[in-house]
Amino acid sequence: MIQKILIANRGEIALRIVRACRELGIKTLAVYSEADVQSLHVQLADEAICIGGPRSADSYLRADRIISAAEIADVDAIHPGYGFLSENAKFAEQCESCNIKFIGPKSKSIKMMGDKAVAKDTVKKAGVPIVPGSDGPVESEGEAVKIARKIGYPVIIKAVAGGGGRGMRIAHNDVSFAKEYHVARNEAEKAFGNGQVYLEKYIEKPRHIEFQILADSHGKVLHLGERDCSVQRRHQKLIEESPSPFLTPDLRKKMGKAAIRAAEAADYENAGTIEFLVDAKGNYYFIEMNTRIQVEHPVTEEVTGIDLIKQQIRISNGEKLGFDQSDIKFTKHAIECRINAEDPARNFVPSPGTIGLYYSPGGHGVRVDSHAYSGYVIPPHYDSMIGKLITYGENRKTAIERMYRALSEYLIRGVKTTIPLHKAIMADPIFIEGKATTAYMEEFLGRTPTDLFS
Repeated sequence: MIQKILIANRGEIALRIVRACRELGIKTLAVYSEADVQSLHVQLADEAICIGGPRSADSYLRADRIISAAEIADVDAIHPGYGFLSENAKFAEQCESCNIKFIGPKSKSIKMMGDKAVAKDTVKKAGVPIVPGSDGPVESEGEAVKIARKIGYPVIIKAVAGGGGRGMRIAHNDVSFAKEYHVARNEAEKAFGNGQVYLEKYIEKPRHIEFQILADSHGKVLHLGERDCSVQRRHQKLIEESPSPFLTPDLRKKMGKAAIRAAEAADYENAGTIEFLVDAKGNYYFIEMNTRIQVEHPVTEEVTGIDLIKQQIRISNGEKLGFDQSDIKFTKHAIECRINAEDPARNFVPSPGTIGLYYSPGGHGVRVDSHAYSGYVIPPHYDSMIGKLITYGENRKTAIERMYRALSEYLIRGVKTTIPLHKAIMADPIFIEGKATTAYMEEFLGRTPTDLFS
């Protein structure tokens, strides 16, 4: 039985895990960097150990120091959250070898789905549609050009070991391909230490739809519906919602079954997400699997009533899922806005610093997941997200109206945030009508005066 969990993360997700553990009667150990000594998860955990300097490379990415902290504090399990080491197969292996439960999938599943070429091949064999592209990494520019012509332009060049939009470039013809191919390889090498790339047909203006998966160690695999993550900038999600305003009941059913087949093909266990691109005609294509909890998991929790963090812990404890697919009901509509310490009026430049006044919204149908507070110093070393605002209601219209109201109440002084941007989106007719694709933000920013974001 899991009695103590080390939280190998920071910020709002670390705090979220602390709260779930408290409700389950499980002790927590926070590990933190020197920059996070005043962070709420450090203050609220049962124990805390500093593991290094402010940089991620000196702390949250130091598997050796995290394992040492786990052994010193005698924990039973490690929850990696998202980002950092959450999808690091070697770290999961280290946990397994030290007889510490890794709250996530087995290392072999992480490794399998972390290699995008292997992942695509795995799900293809399971009958899940994939985007036409190269069979694994391309070895030379000449080979890549031939494949691009065969697929048909436009094509997207992607890093094999990529993530977060890095090492991704679009080419519309042979001339642009020659340039973008080398740029993508260089970006991939710098970001991931692996310059290999592969090619895919570029689906223009698709929807980005992901399905939440839960799988126990007893062979049961379920999906908890979809999240529409189409509102994104430079491949970084800004707003997520569930259910998608685009999917029909029939398409939702087909994609849900495909997501389960993909998870089963990976011999998956714990929480995970199957991500798809969906074109205007309703054709859907697998793009990747995230072998961890997602930033946007709260929208699924609010529409299903299922606590995903608690389910992760219970699955790692060897428990069976206590419900079947037919038990999962989608009774509400939920929207999440990522609140980032950035200035959208100045090309989203990060805005670290001290929060002077912090007041979070409340009321019926409002949830705030944040580690921020008045006097909190936002460090410059990490991701700029300082909170997630989630609203929900009986339908999409209510959720949008409630989000606009909640954003209007959300006060963060001393730093710039994306709150004004989100307000403008909530009032935008295209978003309100549910017509936003992955091309929406570029178009929206092109026609919206930046003084609205100040």
